[in-house]
Amino acid sequence: MDRHEQAVACIAAKVRQFHAQKTPFRIYHGYTNSTRKTCVQRDQIIDTSQLSHVLHVDPLLRTALVEPNVSMDNLVRRTLKDGFIPAVVPEFPGITVGGAFAGTAGESSSFKHGFFDSTVHWVEVVLPTGEVVRAWSEEKADLFHGVKGTFGTLGVTTLLEIKLIAAKAFVELAYHPINGVGELTVKIHDAIKDPSNDYVDALLYEKNRGVVITGRLTDRAQAGVKIQTILRPRDEWYYIHVQKLLLRDTTDRHVETVPLRDYLFRYDRGAFWTGRYVFTYFAVPFLYILRWAFDALLHTKVLYHGLHENGMAKDNIIQDIAVPISRAPNFLQWLDENYGIYPLWLCPFRQDSHVSMYPRIMGGVGGNGPSEVPVARQLPRTEKSFPAMAAPRDDGVVPHDELLLSIGVWGPRLADPTDFVAQNRKLEKKVQELEGMKWLYAHCHYTEEEFWSIYDKAWYDDLRTKYDANYLPTVYDKTKFDWGAEQRAIDSSWLRWLFSFVWWIWPMPGIYGVICVLMRSEYLLSK
Repeated sequence: MDRHEQAVACIAAKVRQFHAQKTPFRIYHGYTNSTRKTCVQRDQIIDTSQLSHVLHVDPLLRTALVEPNVSMDNLVRRTLKDGFIPAVVPEFPGITVGGAFAGTAGESSSFKHGFFDSTVHWVEVVLPTGEVVRAWSEEKADLFHGVKGTFGTLGVTTLLEIKLIAAKAFVELAYHPINGVGELTVKIHDAIKDPSNDYVDALLYEKNRGVVITGRLTDRAQAGVKIQTILRPRDEWYYIHVQKLLLRDTTDRHVETVPLRDYLFRYDRGAFWTGRYVFTYFAVPFLYILRWAFDALLHTKVLYHGLHENGMAKDNIIQDIAVPISRAPNFLQWLDENYGIYPLWLCPFRQDSHVSMYPRIMGGVGGNGPSEVPVARQLPRTEKSFPAMAAPRDDGVVPHDELLLSIGVWGPRLADPTDFVAQNRKLEKKVQELEGMKWLYAHCHYTEEEFWSIYDKAWYDDLRTKYDANYLPTVYDKTKFDWGAEQRAIDSSWLRWLFSFVWWIWPMPGIYGVICVLMRSEYLLSK
């Protein structure tokens, strides 16, 4: 703890300097799992990249004391030594504890445990004034619930205590084929009602062809059940492996046993399936032998690095959204008709009574504007006030305390990149109409007025004023994507225009991204 306390003291001193000068700062972690373009000024950062240690694991209380820059693979590796794993483990090994907490992460155990931030018992925060405090549900509860999902705009999280569950050697997976979105939601409901299931998610390969996947922690494989590994270079990417099982038999349930760590990070190789777009871009055959040969370059951390270097994130639709599960068939039908993007990842999430940066309840599916009951109730702004889920309503509108279905919409490059903004805005509008939410780690195309018509600005501003955070960037500042500003900068100079024209000649940006991945590790600080 001495090393941790010294590191936090240095951070607090730096924050006090920024506060005295009212200089806005951003938090630098060393790398990111966001697709948003990120470039921070070296003289306007709080560097938390060294806060990367698991300080303590308590087997009796089943908790871990963790610094925010601990990656999920390192956290799992450490807690497994004591026979435990986090209750919710986001699917990419490079996602950090702090990022998962601030960015509303979840995974296939979230139907049971909620978002990752629901598994956090308390946090240590350096306030924008430089004061170091601890916050939990009974002390500074407004801050505790406020720092969830607000991307470091209320302070710097420096320590978290998280919930652990007992680990076992394997996860027994059962694959349940489905032949339509109606059957999909029925089987998901059946799966989450089964108390023996520890994990539930689904893959949709076509409109009427997919699979619901249930997992149970176990210490041994059943007799006759194959043990399937996923993380070795010679293993097939997980989504391809499941697709082959589905092609083999589209009616019968299939069972296999997967080593625990392989299951937790099963989507790392190939970044679900987005790694396939690298092959498409370079016009390289999507062959097993090439996936094996270039395996080291096709893990999520490397792919994110390359995406930030080459700037091609703004050519793709990469969005995570969630809608009430009763409205999922409606949304999936609309998504098929308007985008035709497949595969899709689907994951049921339990909603909790206390959330932050959650959209207001909208006035019905028709999108008739905000109702009079926002998700963040109009409570007195006391220390123990925080956003709560809306009470059930009797006007026929689906209440927000039902299950959410998270849907990963990760498509290939658009044929016309200039259509990028319009296509993303159309998706955002539909999600809003269906009373859903989108994860703000990805490109956010709302205008500022639109953004604050969706989220509770009064609650957020009250917190920022109370904790003297008004000199820091807002959530909107940190998540917005201003395509117009980029285009205006290009149009302002013929040299910039010429550079942009040459830059986007195929395959220039792709080659540059590969070179940068091989030659340097730093890509977030301004050059």
